[in-house]
Amino acid sequence: QCQYAAQNGTNVPRDFVELPSQFNENFLSEKEFLDTFAKHYETGEVIPQDLVDKIQKAATYHAAYACVRQLSFGYLDMAWHTLTEPFNGDVFEFEQSAWKSALLLPTITGTSMSCQFNHIFSGGYSAGYYSYKWAEVLDADAFSVFKKNGIFDAETAKRFRTEVLEKGGSEHPMVLYKRFKGEEPTID
Repeated sequence: QCQYAAQNGTNVPRDFVELPSQFNENFLSEKEFLDTFAKHYETGEVIPQDLVDKIQKAATYHAAYACVRQLSFGYLDMAWHTLTEPFNGDVFEFEQSAWKSALLLPTITGTSMSCQFNHIFSGGYSAGYYSYKWAEVLDADAFSVFKKNGIFDAETAKRFRTEVLEKGGSEHPMVLYKRFKGEEPTID
């Protein structure tokens, strides 16, 4: 609902752009939400709780690895984009040094993330790949408001829509977020 196209849609600060899509993913493991459409094709019976439990467990499977992997991409991205001199070194060695603090598994000799990972050189995420981790904080924190008030609470949904989603890039994201929640997001 922005006046200018330059503030609409994905034309928001990079560390705010992933909030809507990542936020919506939270509903996919909520029985109350799944019951609105996840029904047996013959009987119409809603999805049983044991399957929802499996969905919830699957959603957190390897979550720690996924987190550290995202961090490694962010470290690599920032390493490339904080160079102050032209790079004339070995790309493989540079990568190993850049993400060593977040690398859990050995890399395969002769492979290079930098040579194929578009996000860190094009598409708007250059020097901003960390934004995926920040968006995870925002989406979890925002969804906690829905969990507290009920995932279908109309007032919470309206406030999220009108104070965050519809404002796009018309105001600073933290101003919008605090207007929605009443305080800054936390990592809790």
